[in-house]
Amino acid sequence: MKDDIKEIKSFEFAKRIIKLYKYLTTEKKEYILSKQLLRSGTSIGANIREAKYGVSRSDYHNKLMIALKEANESQYWIDLLEEEYLTKEETKSLQKNINELIKILVSVTKKTKE
Repeated sequence: MKDDIKEIKSFEFAKRIIKLYKYLTTEKKEYILSKQLLRSGTSIGANIREAKYGVSRSDYHNKLMIALKEANESQYWIDLLEEEYLTKEETKSLQKNINELIKILVSVTKKTKE
């Protein structure tokens, strides 16, 4: 992983999402939205890691685009969870994390597309 900011941020976000999933399922008894967030939130880093060994520049770009899509989906689930299960502070903090990841991925995918 070394100093790759997108790998570091996505890994930290995934760990946070796993903790949130555990909290939502045990404390709030919420299973549907939290499972969706668990899948998309952990998929971001998995796709970034997969891109690392892409067979071509195009493959690398496509994997990062999938990671970007998963980040956008995660943002959606966070918004939905805020409606009933998360505080404004929790949501704000999660949104800050996911927005950072989205900005990084947008920047990298723009560069790799050129």
